Amino acid sequence: MARLLLVRHGQSTWNAEHRWQGHSDPPLSDLGERQARLGAEAVALLDIAVLFSSDLQRARQTAALLAPPGVDAEVVPAVKERTVGEWEGLTRTEIEEQYPGMLRSPVRPPGFESDEALITRVRPALVSLAERVGDRAALVVTHGGVIRSLERLFESTPDVLPNLGGRWFVVIGDTLELGEPEILIDPHDVALTAPREE
Repeated sequence: MARLLLVRHGQSTWNAEHRWQGHSDPPLSDLGERQARLGAEAVALLDIAVLFSSDLQRARQTAALLAPPGVDAEVVPAVKERTVGEWEGLTRTEIEEQYPGMLRSPVRPPGFESDEALITRVRPALVSLAERVGDRAALVVTHGGVIRSLERLFESTPDVLPNLGGRWFVVIGDTLELGEPEILIDPHDVALTAPREE
């Protein structure tokens, strides 16, 4: 049985501007770097043996700042954020202007990766990581869209996910089970973003 803590990266420069990111690759903001440094204190108490990260720089930078001494983050491209197609780089206001009413509907623009496609990509990767972790705990620095899609898989209604917030998952064989939520830093130090700013 492996325990994986999936955590959302620190605030990026596009989070600060309320832009949808997807596979776009903005860096952490100054606040995001501060959040990750603060989060390292909590990670040190969690007995994390292995650290993995999405290949997008906002996750890689977060992982480097969270890493316990002697633990290097391994990049795992399969846990990157969903692509949001034509919405990448747009704010909610710009999306509403260009795609009226679509944010409140199940319809998404061309190129938007569905929950089903994202889970098909992410779930086998987590099982593979768990096989390597064994009975230890691992930290996976990933993205809000990834974590919320996995929560919906278990019919959990995801809350707004703060930067440095996440969820434990237990992996037994090839079975993924939903664990408890986790926030690595005091909520006053967390920059909340809108629920669908992925």
